Amino acid sequence: MTSREATSFWVQADRDVSPAWLDRLTVCAYGLIQWPWLLRSLYGGRGRDKRALLARVGLEPEALPNLGSWKADTVFLDQIVSAIERLRPATIVELGCGASTLVAAKALANNGGGQLISFDQHAGFVRSTAEWLGQYDVQADVRHAPLGPAPMGWPGHWYQLDSLPCQIDLLIIDGPPWAVHPHVRGAAESLFDRLAPGGMILLDDAARPGERVVARRWRRRWPQIAFHLNNRGAKGTLIGIRHTRFLDSYPT
Repeated sequence: MTSREATSFWVQADRDVSPAWLDRLTVCAYGLIQWPWLLRSLYGGRGRDKRALLARVGLEPEALPNLGSWKADTVFLDQIVSAIERLRPATIVELGCGASTLVAAKALANNGGGQLISFDQHAGFVRSTAEWLGQYDVQADVRHAPLGPAPMGWPGHWYQLDSLPCQIDLLIIDGPPWAVHPHVRGAAESLFDRLAPGGMILLDDAARPGERVVARRWRRRWPQIAFHLNNRGAKGTLIGIRHTRFLDSYPT
């Protein structure tokens, strides 16, 4: 859940979603537990790292004026670029649009092209992100996906997705926000059966307690996907790779 502009300390509310009382209680309980991780989530990374990232993908220094405050940080963005350079994916699906969309679209163009489909529950973010990409002459299919019932027994609400590709080479998960429910991103597993052999999952904010619960469930349910937590940066990234016969270990 990001945009080009600076965002506030408080996570933007979803006006069309009315959480159940148990979900509200769970959010409050996790807020008391994971506030140190939430504070770290507001850090966007060092300025020199941002400049290095932008130089790496060929974007001007002003392309990312505001990182931090719930946006993807420079470490997560750098991991996205590394994944694209390694996989050269034909199809990327992203959950939560913004800074990561711009960086992923540019990296994809630099590495042979491909399709980037990005979903977000905020129609305003979708419009502003599409305009942002247009300023830098990069392309992505940015779609509005309102929140609705979550699949596969997960709590909270989830993106109502349509017209998904049959095969996904890289799945980037940076939404919905934890304030919907601390386990909200667990429902991303509804896309795991579309992951190509050798395909990769990147889950942002993976050091938070809620995402650690999600990761444990994913490991039990998806033994064909090798997950590990990369603790680089302030927030942590869960990296998952679908097994193939010739699977190499992903560098940490």
